[in-house]
Amino acid sequence: MGSLLVVTGPPGAGKSTLAEAIAGRLSRSVLVEGDAFFGFLRSGAIEPWLPESHDQNALVTQVAGGAAGKFANGGFETIYDGVVGPWFLDEFLSASGLPSLDYVVLLPSVETCIKRVLARKNHGFKDEPAARHMHDHFVRQAPADRHIINNVDQSPEELSAYILDVRGRGDLTYPPR
Repeated sequence: MGSLLVVTGPPGAGKSTLAEAIAGRLSRSVLVEGDAFFGFLRSGAIEPWLPESHDQNALVTQVAGGAAGKFANGGFETIYDGVVGPWFLDEFLSASGLPSLDYVVLLPSVETCIKRVLARKNHGFKDEPAARHMHDHFVRQAPADRHIINNVDQSPEELSAYILDVRGRGDLTYPPR
């Protein structure tokens, strides 16, 4: 059996860069990009940061969790790169079909996230008010401190090595054993 590591945080936190670095360090890995699941929505899609998108977001979370779990159950070390706030973590885990997963929340300052969001190239999301709103959600509903990484000044290689080390000790496991 493989494993599942969720790399999450608000827009601009560095999720995609870090998830790619982690997946590159593993011998048999899958990188599941959470944004792709929102990309499947066509007519009637609601911007995921709006309050009325809750049911849509719950469904997308379930579908994404199911896909990530299938890869992990298939023997792959699976890295999920996407927004899975603590408010949807139990739903994501349940949909994965796994007994547990590893969970890390990148949470640099809101100003760091905004600076990164506005400087992005080849990324469609540049909505500053929405990014501030999502950052606030992560701050207000933060998981246990052991899952949070505030200092993201390290290189992706250094940070990925650190996360894999912490994960290896079982410190990122959710729910805790």
